Amino acid sequence: MRQAEITRNTLETQVSVKINLDGSGVGKFDTGVPFLDHMLDQIARHGAIDLEVSAKGDLHIDAHHTVEDIGITVGQALAKALGDKKGLRRYGHAYVPLDEALSRVVVDLSGRPGLEFHVAFTRAWIGQFDVDLVNEFFQGLVNHALVTIHVDNLRGNNAHHQAETVFKAFGRALRMAAEADPRAAGAIPSTKGAL
Repeated sequence: MRQAEITRNTLETQVSVKINLDGSGVGKFDTGVPFLDHMLDQIARHGAIDLEVSAKGDLHIDAHHTVEDIGITVGQALAKALGDKKGLRRYGHAYVPLDEALSRVVVDLSGRPGLEFHVAFTRAWIGQFDVDLVNEFFQGLVNHALVTIHVDNLRGNNAHHQAETVFKAFGRALRMAAEADPRAAGAIPSTKGAL
């Protein structure tokens, strides 16, 4: 089982993440940011990943540090759980609709951090959640998971739908990229011989 557990403690946040890439989509979340909990649940369910995230942060300021540090810690746990990446597909992609919204996410377990984030949210807030923090979450994740992710919201009028399609598509794309490739015979999927 490809599992990891990471704890990150700073003066601003305390974050704990458990991940099982070979899970069944069970999620448990207590971050103090309800909308983020809902989005993390999309990753778990649609990625068939068991994911637990708990966090305490300086929410009296705003949710920025908490969301960013959760992205960092999820990224660290993902990197650890992926191991040497032998025999994996490496690449994954998904298109996910939700009513009028449609998003595409492409993942490369490249060993290099890279984020292309193209989401023009139709409003600045979803309830009490600042939509800028979606980008912050994914930036923290790619920097510490050492993966490349392209996120494109192709259409959408409802900001909640836009965000939800992004997180669902990320879960599905990650699931594909992390799957075993039956034709890879345990090889590292790179001409360099390393990821």
